[in-house]
Amino acid sequence: MTAVPYDVERLLHVVGRLALWAEAAGLERSADAWLRNEVIDAFVLSRVGEIEGSSVRTYRTWLLRVRDALAWSERGEASPARMHADASPHQPYCAAELAGLRHWATHLPRQQRTDALALLGLGAGLGLMPKEVAASRGLDLCRPSRGGPLLHRGVERLVPLVARAAWDTVLGELAETAGGGYLFRPRRTVEYAKNLIGSWSLIHRPPQELPTVSVGRLRATWIVELMRAHIDHQLIAQAAGLSSAASLARWQHLVPPVDELTAARLLRGPEAR
Repeated sequence: MTAVPYDVERLLHVVGRLALWAEAAGLERSADAWLRNEVIDAFVLSRVGEIEGSSVRTYRTWLLRVRDALAWSERGEASPARMHADASPHQPYCAAELAGLRHWATHLPRQQRTDALALLGLGAGLGLMPKEVAASRGLDLCRPSRGGPLLHRGVERLVPLVARAAWDTVLGELAETAGGGYLFRPRRTVEYAKNLIGSWSLIHRPPQELPTVSVGRLRATWIVELMRAHIDHQLIAQAAGLSSAASLARWQHLVPPVDELTAARLLRGPEAR
């Protein structure tokens, strides 16, 4: 352990937690198996929600340094991939907060109303990232068939990006009004600026009992809503533009376990024909 520049007692604590987790997971009782890249990543992601984001990154760094100190990288294992998960992932709005923000936005005057509903709809209804929200134009939203779902075709995804039913009508109306213009702040002359959305939220504050409008929190709300609906995590990751479903682990603690009846129905599957 002397080759690793960290406190030995803390390193032993982290390695010990990894060992207990590996034992519970049924992994081979071998340090070689425990300190493989994919095992370390799975272990630290399982701790998301139990410890702070900075501690998650610290755990991973320490374990990788222990692994490198033991020179196992010389055995042909690939270099560990860099993780880009947020240190403090955005927390979703609760249902009451989102309903309150929507009511507030609906009663704003003219362009303020349009901007607010565009932020809420593109974030909570489509899960877009800030730059994608800013770049979205009315023509990006389309309905291929009469009465069918509303799609966003202005962002790159591996699966069709369909608006949530709760935001379908609002987004459809906004798109029709905007046409080829931007959905959010259509009078601007640049596609995106660092403070484009933040400055709007700073100026347009909801009543004190409601939180400010955050695209990051709206996107998190969309993701957690899909997770709570027990939609396949790989499908959610693809719709969100994430590189891996493992990124969803940071919100797993917000998803309640299924009840016995739902579990039985999901496991039983459809009737045979």
